[in-house]
Amino acid sequence: MEKKLLQQPINVVKIVLFGPESTGKTTLSKQLAHHYNTVWAPEFAREYLQKKWNNERKTCVASDLIPIAIGQMKLENKLAKKADKVLICDTDLLETKVYSQEFYGGFVDKKLDEAAEKNQYNLYLLTYIDTPWEEDDLRDRPEERLEMFNAFEQALKDHNRPYILLKGDKETRLKKATQAIDTIISSKKNLYSFSDSLHNLDII
Repeated sequence: MEKKLLQQPINVVKIVLFGPESTGKTTLSKQLAHHYNTVWAPEFAREYLQKKWNNERKTCVASDLIPIAIGQMKLENKLAKKADKVLICDTDLLETKVYSQEFYGGFVDKKLDEAAEKNQYNLYLLTYIDTPWEEDDLRDRPEERLEMFNAFEQALKDHNRPYILLKGDKETRLKKATQAIDTIISSKKNLYSFSDSLHNLDII
C-alpha cells in the first residue's frame, strides 16, 4: 500500500465532513474549527482541480485521484500535528473512493481502496442535500444530488463508520455536531483519567 495515503499516528479526535457537493461541508468545517479553537484540513481536490481547470480547461479524470488522495493525506497529517485535541477534516479518502465509484463506472484504484479502509476517524458528519446548490467551475450533477447522497450514506454503512446525519440550517447543524463531538471528547478524557489512575496505582 502507498504509505503516503495513510494517516500518521497522532492522539487527536478526528472528525470528517462527508457528503455530496454543495451541502455545507466547508462552512461547517470552519465553524467547528472556530468553536474548538483548532485547525481544519480543507479539501485538497478543490485546489488541485481548480488549478487544472484554470491551466488546461480540463476536468477530473480517474488518473487524478491518487495524486489528489496523496495531497489530501499530506495535508491532513501536517495539520493533525497542529490540532488542539480535535482535527476537523473537510473530506477523507472514503469520500474520494465514493466519487471514483460513481463517476468512473465503479472503478477504484486498489491503493485508494485499501487506504480508505485502513484510515480511521472518530465520527463522520454526513451532510444532507437541503442546502441550495451553488454553481462553480468544478461542481456538476446538480440533478443527481439525492443519488449521490445515497451513495455516500451507503459507503458509511458498508464500511461500518460511525456517523450522524446533519440537516437544517447552519445553527442546527453546528449544535448537533458539537454535541456529538463533545461526547467523544468527554469519553476520551474519562478513558485517559481511568488509565492514569491505574498507572498511579501501579496496576498497569
